[in-house]
Amino acid sequence: ALPPPEPFALALRVPYEDAYFWMIDKPAPLPSSSSYKKEGPTLENALYAYAGCPEGFVYRPVNRLDKGTSGLMLAARTAHAQHLLQRLLHGSEFIREYLAVVEGAPPQTEGVIDLPIGKADGATIRREVRADGKPARTYYRVLETLGGRSLLRLRLDTGRTHQIRVHLSALGCPVAGDFLYGTELDSLPGRFALHSALVRLRHPVTGEWIERESPLPSELSVLLRRE
Repeated sequence: ALPPPEPFALALRVPYEDAYFWMIDKPAPLPSSSSYKKEGPTLENALYAYAGCPEGFVYRPVNRLDKGTSGLMLAARTAHAQHLLQRLLHGSEFIREYLAVVEGAPPQTEGVIDLPIGKADGATIRREVRADGKPARTYYRVLETLGGRSLLRLRLDTGRTHQIRVHLSALGCPVAGDFLYGTELDSLPGRFALHSALVRLRHPVTGEWIERESPLPSELSVLLRRE
């Protein structure tokens, strides 16, 4: 058996939990999962501590967020619940909406970015729009434009790695502070202006609809006020 994670006491915001899963409001920059390569706090450690360091704890993320992305994500309590939730992930019964502050503005106030995404040649994590990539669709709506930046609300139709970041960069308005697909910002150390703002899902066991929202963090909303 794997050793238990190191507990990490972090004041986690958990907007919803039951016997099947937790819905966590992940801060950024915080890695979702522990790994042998990275030492230090992760959401995995923090959830282990939050749950009371139970014996036999296994971290079962349902939808992962990049280290630099904040907001709502799910972790299942059991392998069965994880399986049921992951089956819902890219259908109409699991809706995820994001807020992003981007540089500039998209060409239209709302639309769909329908561009295939694949791994960039020779890269380990970097993705790019490419003809031989997997289909990827992102819906967006501009909420406001101020001081050379825009606030967008986005909904994923597919869940490719770095999908929103790659799509917005391809549109010519990269996520503010995105060190991989745009330009790093000193005011956002280790993170960028992407936030998982809403999760709405049909509970795979009880059938009830559950919806939670997370407001845009202050360090991101302030980006819209700077001239």
